[in-house]
Amino acid sequence: MAQVQYYGTGRRKSSVARVRLVPGNGKVVVNKVDAEDYFPHETLRRVINQPLDITENTGNYDIHVNVDGGGFTGQAGAIRLGVARALLEADPEYRTPLKRAGLLTRDARTKERKKYGLKGARRAPQFSKR
Repeated sequence: MAQVQYYGTGRRKSSVARVRLVPGNGKVVVNKVDAEDYFPHETLRRVINQPLDITENTGNYDIHVNVDGGGFTGQAGAIRLGVARALLEADPEYRTPLKRAGLLTRDARTKERKKYGLKGARRAPQFSKR
């Protein structure tokens, strides 16, 4: 018998997370490493579990994640969106609480590109009168 799985993709900054939700006991695996070892801060681990806390599914699903690009914060945000989308696939009733918490919205903020004639995106060269 095939096991039930729910998929969700999340993106944040330059990170992309492919999330798979499997009925289980709440184990989180990120890039084949336990989330406790992968993410150095407790706050980032809390960010990942936010959609599960809101929908009261904290110990019901195992989360398997393949995440690439960006830093820890961007990856945690991408995983959060992926988990929320996978939960939505599992049960459409979760849409209202997830939407109210703002977890279904893709955070579109990314790094601004460097412009020519400037030292950064907006930083101009130092000005001198002489």
